[in-house]
Formats: sequence, C-alpha cells, structure tokens
Amino acid sequence: MLIKRKEGQAPRGAFLSSVNGLVAERLDRRSFLRRSGLAAGGLAALGSLSVGTVREARAKMPVPGKPVDVKTNICTHCSVGCTVKAEVQEGVWVGQEPAWDSPINRGTHCAKGAAVRELVKGERRLKYPMKLVNGEWQRISWQQAFDEISKKMLEIRQASGADSVWFLGSAKFSNEGAYLFRKFAAFWGTNNVDHQARICHSTTVAGVANTWGYGAQTNSYNDIRNSKTMIIMGGNPAEAHPVSLQHVLSGKEINRANMIVIDPRMTRTAAHATEYVRMRPGTDIPVIWGMLHHIFKNGWEDKKFIESRVYGMEMVKKECEKWTPAEVERVTGIPGAQLEKVAKTFALEKPATLIWCMGATQKTVGTANVRAFCTLLLATGNVGSAGTGANIFRGHCNVQGATDLGLDVTTLPLYYGLDAGAWGHWARVWETPVDWLRGRFDTIKAADGKDVSTMEMPGITSTRWFDAVTLPKEQVGQKDNVKGIVVFGHGGNTVTRMPEMTKGLEKLDLVVVADPHPTTFAHISNRKNGTYLLPICTQFECSGSRTASNRSIQWGEKVVDPIFESANDYWVMHQLAQKLGFADQMFKNIKMVKGKYGEEPEPESILREINRGGWSTGYCGQSPERLKAHMKHQDKFDLVTLRAPKDAPEVGGDFYGLPWPCWGTPEYRHPGTHILYNTNVHVKDGGGTFRARFGVEYEEPQADGSKKKINLLSEGSYSEGSEIKDGYPQFTLGVLKRLGWDKDLTEAELSVINRIGGNNPDNVSWAIDLSGGIQRVALEHGCIPFGNGKARVNAWNLPDPIPVHREPIYTPRTDLVAQYPTRPDFRQFRVPNIGFTVQKAAVDKGIAKEFPIILSSGRLVEYEGGGEETRSNPWLAELQQDMFVEINPADAADRGIRDGGWVWVTGAENNSKARMKALVTERVGKGVAWMPFHFGGWFQGEDQRAKYPKGTDPYVLGESVNTVTTYGYDPVTGMQETKVTLCQIRAA
Repeated sequence: MLIKRKEGQAPRGAFLSSVNGLVAERLDRRSFLRRSGLAAGGLAALGSLSVGTVREARAKMPVPGKPVDVKTNICTHCSVGCTVKAEVQEGVWVGQEPAWDSPINRGTHCAKGAAVRELVKGERRLKYPMKLVNGEWQRISWQQAFDEISKKMLEIRQASGADSVWFLGSAKFSNEGAYLFRKFAAFWGTNNVDHQARICHSTTVAGVANTWGYGAQTNSYNDIRNSKTMIIMGGNPAEAHPVSLQHVLSGKEINRANMIVIDPRMTRTAAHATEYVRMRPGTDIPVIWGMLHHIFKNGWEDKKFIESRVYGMEMVKKECEKWTPAEVERVTGIPGAQLEKVAKTFALEKPATLIWCMGATQKTVGTANVRAFCTLLLATGNVGSAGTGANIFRGHCNVQGATDLGLDVTTLPLYYGLDAGAWGHWARVWETPVDWLRGRFDTIKAADGKDVSTMEMPGITSTRWFDAVTLPKEQVGQKDNVKGIVVFGHGGNTVTRMPEMTKGLEKLDLVVVADPHPTTFAHISNRKNGTYLLPICTQFECSGSRTASNRSIQWGEKVVDPIFESANDYWVMHQLAQKLGFADQMFKNIKMVKGKYGEEPEPESILREINRGGWSTGYCGQSPERLKAHMKHQDKFDLVTLRAPKDAPEVGGDFYGLPWPCWGTPEYRHPGTHILYNTNVHVKDGGGTFRARFGVEYEEPQADGSKKKINLLSEGSYSEGSEIKDGYPQFTLGVLKRLGWDKDLTEAELSVINRIGGNNPDNVSWAIDLSGGIQRVALEHGCIPFGNGKARVNAWNLPDPIPVHREPIYTPRTDLVAQYPTRPDFRQFRVPNIGFTVQKAAVDKGIAKEFPIILSSGRLVEYEGGGEETRSNPWLAELQQDMFVEINPADAADRGIRDGGWVWVTGAENNSKARMKALVTERVGKGVAWMPFHFGGWFQGEDQRAKYPKGTDPYVLGESVNTVTTYGYDPVTGMQETKVTLCQIRAA
C-alpha cells in the first residue's frame, strides 16, 4: 500500500479480488495487471516509471520518419492548472511531457498529471451509448439514446413540470461547456442545476463574496512565494495540489517563512510545517476567534487598514472577548500559549496569507468559517497586496470556471443572480425574449396562495436532490418531486447519506449519465430500467478554456479526436436541445463547425458569447485569440508576478491567463488582475479596491432599538492614480453624468446604453452595459467599475452576521451542545433543513457513546474526486489498491485492530456500514479517524463489480466513506458536513 511508503518506492499492495470476494491477498505487479484485465503491451513503459521522476507516457513507440505534432492542453485533475504537452503522431497520442515554460508547473507533474495520457487511451472508458434493460446493459446508438431520453424528459415535463428534471453539471467541463449547460437548463426552464462546487467551495464563494465582493482566491499559487507567514488550515496541498507545493515551499525556504499548519490530522503538508497545531475537528471559529482575542488584546491589529477599509470590526472584538485561552482550549484542545504564538506570528511577521480548502468548508458552519478566516485577514491588514490574501485552493481542474459560469442553483452565469435584472441581462445577450424564457418555467402556488414563477427561485442543491425525490410531495417547494436526473461529469459517491441517496436513485423514472466512465450512479442502486450511459470524451479530446484557482484562464487545444464512439459535451447538448425543441433559440448566435458526427458548436464562438455578457466578473476581455497567445508565449511570464514584459509579442504587459476581472472588451487589452483589491497599482494595471456591493450606507440596529446610518464606502483609501481620492459607489450612467465623465462615452456606446435603459438609462450599470463603455470610462479615470467600498465583517443578510461557534450535528462533545447548538430547523432550497432536530435526537439518544470516534475524510495524491476516472487508470490504480481507514494506535488497541487488518466502520445513521482495511497511525489523534473519499464499487460489504457494463469497471474498487457520513447542511449554501461526523470501528 502506498500509504506506507519506504525508500521512495511503492510496495506491492493487496487488491480487492473481484472473483473471490474480500481476500487479504498480496499481489505482485504482474498478478495485479493480469487480475485487473490490463493488456501487458499497453503498459510496456509502466515498469520504468520511478517515484519522483516525470517520464513520457506512450501508447506506442513513435514511427521513425513520421511527423510528430505537439499539442498544448491542461491537466484535467486539480485546480493548479498544469500545462501538458502532448505528442501526437498519425492521430494517436504517443508521448507526454510537462510544459517547461509554464509559470505554473514549470516542467513538473504529480502522479496524476504524469498519467493523464492514459485517460485518452482509456481501456476502461465507456465506449458507446448504453441503456439498462431488465437489469442488463445494452449497447444502443446515439440516435436511439437521444430519441428515448428526450421523449422521457418531455413526458416528465408534461406530467410534473420542468423542475422535475434535475441537472447536475461538472467541474470537468470547459468554461464553454459549463456555460452551455447552464444555458441549457435556462432554456429547458429550471434553476435545478448544480455541480461539484456545492460540495467543495460553495461556502467559500458565499463567505468571501459576502465579505469583500468576489467569491474567489485573491492572490495566486505563485504569489505565495512572497509570503513571510502562511497558515494552512483545512488543506493538504502536498496530496491534493502537489505541484502547488513547489510555490509554497519555495516561499518557505527563500523567505525563511513561517509555515503554520492547523489541522486535526498530521498530514504530509504538516510534515513541512515550522509549527503544527492539532485541533478538534469542527472548531475552526473558536481557533480564529482565539487568535483574534490575542491580537486585539495586544494591539497587534492593523488599525489604519481597519479604519479605512473595514466595517464592523468592533462587533467582532466583542465576540472574541468570549474566547479566552481557557475557553478555546476547552473547545478546540489547542494550548493557549501555542495559539498566542501563532496569532503573534501571523499578525506581525507580514505579509501573511491564509490558505484553506475543504477541511474548512465542508461543515454546517462552512460559510461562517470562511467569514471568520476573512476577518482574520482584514484585522491584520493581510489583503490586497503581494504575499497576503485568501489563497483558496479549489479542487477540480475547472471548478472555479464552472462556478463562475453559473452551475449553481442560485445564479445565472457570472454571479448575476436570478432576479428580473439578471434574466433581462442574459436575455439581451442571448437575443431571446425574456417572456419566452419565463414561459419555459413552472408556475406554482406561493404561501399566500398567489401564482408565482420558479424563474427567480433558487433550485435544489446536489446535496439534497434525493430528498426531493423521496420526501412527500407537499414538502418539496416545486410543482412535483424530482422524477429524472441528467448528470454530466459528476460522481454519485460524493454526497453524504448514500443509503438514502440510493433510495432516491431507485425511485427515479429517468437517469442519464454522460461521462467518460460509468460512475457510481450506474451501479450503486438496484435499478433495472430507465438508466442511460452516454460516452463523453475528456477535455483532451476537444478544445476549450478552463479557469485555475487563481482565476487565470488557459486554453486547451484538442489533442486527438474523441476515441471509440465518444463525443464532446458541446455536440451532445446541441443534439438534446434539437430533440427538445429549443436549439434554434439557444444556439442562434453560436457558430457551428464540422465535428466528429457532423455540425457541432465551436468553443471559440461560445467564449465570445461569454465575453459579450461577462461584465460583472470581468470575463469580458479574455478572447480566444488572447488566451491562445498566452499558451504560445508561456515563457514570457514572470514566475512570481505572472506578468509579461511590456515589449513581449502578443502578450506584452499581460498577467498570465488574464485572471479575472479582465475589464473591458478584448480590444481594450486590460492585463487581467493578479491580486484582487490591490490599491498599490493603477486599475488599468490590475489594481482595485474592495467592491461596493453592499450599498453606500447601512442602517445599523442599535441597542435602544433605533438605527444608525453607517458609511460603507472606503475612507481615505483608493487605488493608485484614482481621480476620486476616497470611496465611491458602483458606476452607472447616472454616476458618470454627475462626475461629468459621460462625455467620454462614444456615440456607439451611448446608443447601446440608451437601448438597454429605455426610459431610465441613468440606471444602466457597469455590469449590464453591453458596450463596455461605462467600464472603459471608469478605468480611464483610474477608478474600478464596481466602486470603492469597505469590506464587511458584519454580514447582516446572512445567518449569524458575526460568525459564532456551533457544534457539529454529530459531536462527541455533547456537553457543549447546549451552549453552542446548531441553528433552528428551517426550509432551504425547496426542502426542509432539520439539522436542529437531528442534533437534538443524537444527544437525547446518546449517539456519541455508541459512536465515539470522530470521522473525517480527504484526498490521496494518487486519486481524485469520486475516483472512477483515476481508479480506472492503471498507472495510478497500482499505486493505491485498497480503501482504508486511519485509526490511532490507542483506539486500535482498545478494539483489537491490527495494522492492515479488515475492519467494519459503522455510521450513526441508517445502520450504515463499510468494510475496509485499517491503517494504524498517529497521523490521527485519539478518538479521530480519517478516510479517503475516492472509492466506490463496494457498498456496505457488497462487491458491485458485476453491475458495471462489461469492461468498464475500475481496476480498484472499495467502499465509499459517504456510505457512513451523515445529515448536516450549511444554512447559506446547503454544503454537507463531511469533515466531522461520528462512527464506530470494529475488527471484521
């Protein structure tokens, strides 16, 4: 098992035998490959791959004398954005190297990146469309699949409404694919469309956006090289984002930086730390408030920064007074002296950055955690300059871009929301009457008995879709229950409460899975009919752009044509739209080009449509031509600043990947924004301020019941070169008129603004002006289009405006629940959220005594996501052959569990159980266990290999951790609580 590496080599591991059941049998490499069905010839080069060395991956030896084309694409795994150089001969991908010129990966790959060529060779790929008939998989044609799927969708629509078909998109989409999928849902007539961000960083997006404007990473992986102090809390980049660690460790070594890791588990990242702090899972807010207790007490905060750029810090101070060192230690387990040392270091040894990932976000207090993190950065003045900021490491290769482009139940593309103004804007971009779009949506009865359209109503999240299937109809806030699901590029083992999810899956009339591999959706349930599998190609088999964590957008060119009978997302969506009757409207302004199966949408044309509508987030300046030029000239960009010299051909002065916001039209040539909210540089050079998105004033409630007007614009702070030397609101035509700057608009720009505004053009803002004129004029006067406001630590529109600690739904510290309970039950995203009832029942029933071990989960370096793709990759499958649970030696000794032995892990709900191996280790503290979340194919002790279509089962199968995870949802986003629940572990 690779989890016990010795001398840089991966020892031979045990493999779950599909023939003899769960047998603790040791397999050597040849036995493993033979048992897994691997062709020896296809892996001739595998034996020469040594750990720590990037070698070429070849499908076959290149033919001498034949030309070799080199194609440039992006790794399809994590969000770092590593460039892949693919060598293609006679239409076959024969060799691979990392891009030495990329400023991001600089000639390096992790294990997954080094093996991506195997995704296209794809022995275990889904090779052709299939359907489930009486429990057997049958091969069908694309035409038959489209005919039958569209017919069933229309039947469901007729009987139950448009909202009864639920759509799940993908962080594996290109930006263009994600945009098309959200547009497809809009034209179908539903906001029931979501993707992986719901279960990874939805709480980050909500928390960060509600603090200072945009819900994204403020700086970049590369900029961490400038940091003098870094805290990594709830993240393990050594395994989850391995290539990013070169930037983190370079900063540590070059700057002699403090690298502080706060985590319940001693991770491989923590092994590099200058200070490791072990905390109890689920106590992030007490940790942060405990740090701020020391910072405020000792006067270490940045008073000038707070005064000029932050609203509400006095309220935070009051909350932090409660979190004395003694109380913090009682709740978190962290000694007061250690936390004081960490607080002092972060506040005084600057610039400092806070890095987090899903360890912080996947909790019922995920949004509140994120806002607490942002508050720490604001209190210490560590936002808006080099080496500082919220460095949020996203998960999948395009989870940032898919989030940006609207795969979210609360918004249309680029965070416009769902109100009438948002629909009006995108209707203008699409040149589609808004009334026609409204007619596509269901009408339901509101609480007051009036008819309302679901057009402006947030949809059902990916964490609760199965509840919308199984709950009584009257408890689901739409016309009818969910009856069918259409899933593109998303695993089924990624949600909690999998026994309940399986019940929902079995009750559906229609399941469509469009993916390069059959996912958990295809085998987990006992469905017999009504499931369709559509073979989608990978992003190496089509062109398009993807957005890395740091907001840089990179263009990937098609390496080879889609293999087998697979097809790209663009073509499949166009074909379905044709069958459903709205393709002419949806694709009217998108160019069609010749593809594998005929006419298909051109990705460049889709990106240009995004540019035409993407003003609010600055997705307007990154044309296909500019992005392709960046890929061509990667060697011109600085390693740390990510900027090209002014005289560089085609890319002069640009930041790599034109990180959004990239203001104005592509012709305006804004360079992109490397560091958000940076007042030290001109806005035309990527500078900016905090976004004035919360208004000009806030009527703050006072203790006596009165309200006091509080200024929300910055005071005495502005970006370099700004002609307004103070705070200012967002720009509209009316604001330009008051400043006398409207005269700078061209006649053509003013004509567009007047057409949009109708009788009230003064209200047309920078975000809906399709001419780009308002943005251009503001920038020319040194101002940011979205205004210059204060960040706020009092988010009055959210639950717990000042974040407060709340115990997890399933907590071992039942003595703390009365003091720190979860929030009351309420309705959320069309279904009930009964977290309070569940927590109370758990306490009343003494669940913590029966299930005394805290269970958390996370990533392995070898696999990604739900794991269907990476466990189907022979290079990676050999490295990690078993699902396992980490258990502390003391807990193992108490239970008679030996290292490597089989155990049953039982969950606190649904009589759930999972069988796996035990890894006895001090990585986890006493009373804590940890599992990877990449496994599937076994369910509660049952081998499900036979349920896959023949030849598509991954080489490695295992139990999913989410079989035993439990109820609990963030009140803002519906994020599930996967990082802290309770379990019991016994020897099998």
